[in-house]
Amino acid sequence: MSEATHDNLHNADGQDQMEQLDGVTIISQSVLEEIDNSNAEESEDDSIKEKHEIPVLDYDAMSMEALTDELEKLVNNEKVMAIKDHVEGIRKAFSDKYHHFIDEKKEEFLAQNNEEGLDFEYHFPLKNKFDGIYNAYKASKAKHFKQLQNNLEQNFAVRENLIDELKNLIDSGDSSISDMFKKVNEIRERWKNAGAIPRDKYNILWNNYHFHMERFYDIMHLDKEARDLDLKHNLEQKQLIIAKAKGLLNEADVMKAFRELQLLHRVWKEEIGPVDREHREAIWNEFSEITKQMHDKREGLYAEARAKESDNLAVKNEIISQIIALGNEKIDSHSGWQAHIQKMEALREAFFKAGKVPAEVTEETWANFKNAVRAFNANKNVFYKDIKHEQHENLNKKLALVEKAKSLQDSTDFAATTPIMKKIQDDWKKIGHVPRKYSDSVWKDFKDACNAYFDRMHEARNAETSEEVEAFEKKKAFLEELKSFTLTGEHKADLDAIKAHIATWKTFGKVPFNRRHIEGKFNKILDALFEKLSMSKKDTEMMRFSNRLEQLSEGDDRRALEQEQFFIRKKIDEVQSEIFQLENNIQFISSSSKGENPFIKEVQKSIERHKDDLKLWKEKLQQIKNM
Repeated sequence: MSEATHDNLHNADGQDQMEQLDGVTIISQSVLEEIDNSNAEESEDDSIKEKHEIPVLDYDAMSMEALTDELEKLVNNEKVMAIKDHVEGIRKAFSDKYHHFIDEKKEEFLAQNNEEGLDFEYHFPLKNKFDGIYNAYKASKAKHFKQLQNNLEQNFAVRENLIDELKNLIDSGDSSISDMFKKVNEIRERWKNAGAIPRDKYNILWNNYHFHMERFYDIMHLDKEARDLDLKHNLEQKQLIIAKAKGLLNEADVMKAFRELQLLHRVWKEEIGPVDREHREAIWNEFSEITKQMHDKREGLYAEARAKESDNLAVKNEIISQIIALGNEKIDSHSGWQAHIQKMEALREAFFKAGKVPAEVTEETWANFKNAVRAFNANKNVFYKDIKHEQHENLNKKLALVEKAKSLQDSTDFAATTPIMKKIQDDWKKIGHVPRKYSDSVWKDFKDACNAYFDRMHEARNAETSEEVEAFEKKKAFLEELKSFTLTGEHKADLDAIKAHIATWKTFGKVPFNRRHIEGKFNKILDALFEKLSMSKKDTEMMRFSNRLEQLSEGDDRRALEQEQFFIRKKIDEVQSEIFQLENNIQFISSSSKGENPFIKEVQKSIERHKDDLKLWKEKLQQIKNM
């Protein structure tokens, strides 16, 4: 296609100039149209003429937090039209991830809540932040377009007036060739600076402008010297453009080179007039051939990208298969599901990091991924739903025992009622966990009912005797003696001395029920002595506990022993529940951040501390059982 054809799309006969000249392959019309359309679009907005290159990141592989930060950075630092493609890519990636995230939360909610009338709600502050930034971008974009539209219409009117001015100058014939040439150059300069116009009027206006410029050059035949000088100048300018275009073929960044080539086409068409007919075809064909080579390089880059996308598709399909297999495995324990959840998080992260896939299968691949994850979560939720159902059944059983204990708490027939109350307590121990939000309240109601009965029973049974009063006085005197006891610093000797004091204390016997506070005073002295010994925390605690149990046993205080056992069992339940809750919480934190997350490390330390406490409480329970 000749230069004249490029400037004035059709020749005098109205035929499209698509042919081969001297064996040179002419660049396809579609490539030139692509360049023209792109230039028309960019010329509509002067604000992006001098834009710098803003990298387009792999938004599909970024987390919602990273996407929000990237959007905020772009909106705060770049012009709205320079980032429109970036913002759209970020918006789509965030939307896909957010809806997937909310779907999972909704499925968990429905699995754990069977009550009718409950509406699912989930507050996600990051979504509010993202929407705020995106809305600010849309507002800026709308404001920009409103101002732009006004400018475009004004510029269009200016350019139409310049065309009329050019037409009238040519048609009037009132000026000499030299004056006319000077005035045309003034019009050309004003045209170059007239600003952007609506893109739908771009080609029509330019063709009209060049039509009258061609008319002017036809008149210029009358002044061959001035005409030849201008044609020579135009040739030199277009040769410089060709030299720049050749240099772009060596540019490493092909996409950047192609965009710069588009600008050269724009200058060629819009700012430089025609050249001598002798050089017109050759120089245009040379420029067209460079354009074709650049187009081929870009197509090669696209081909590499498409191949990479196909590889990414294979990776994502394999990940989807692994998720499906993971969801189909039969798991019947909490720890097993926790391990599966960690594997699932790793696969999810790998999917997001796998990169883009071919556009024609993007939606299908995303749908397959969501369905696989949804199936996995459904199986997981069924497991935890069954656990919750069992806990509700346990709650109903314990509530029934509470009512039974309350009905007996005022009984005075201790011989008949006590075995029943003890049976109620034994039944309570055999019932498993209840929902956490009811655990404290139902235990308090049960404990209060049992305590009310046994307090009345012991009050009736515990009358002071002379032997108990004598034991109290002996223990009171012994406490005074202990105040002067000091440790020698020899661990074994000191420990034996403390044990001897404990043995002596036991020989005094039981004290009256209402004076048993003296046992607490003795225990405080022992605690102070134990703290001074270099014993482990566990050994110290167990020795204290053993002494307490022996005191309760010697006092024949079965109720106190039972209360101690109830208390320990409750502590075991609480610690186990706390461990369960902490381990369950970890699953909601992204697996990619677990290794370095200080919060995760602190939670894991807390779990280990609770496990140590659990072991100690279980040893105490076993010691009571052994008695």
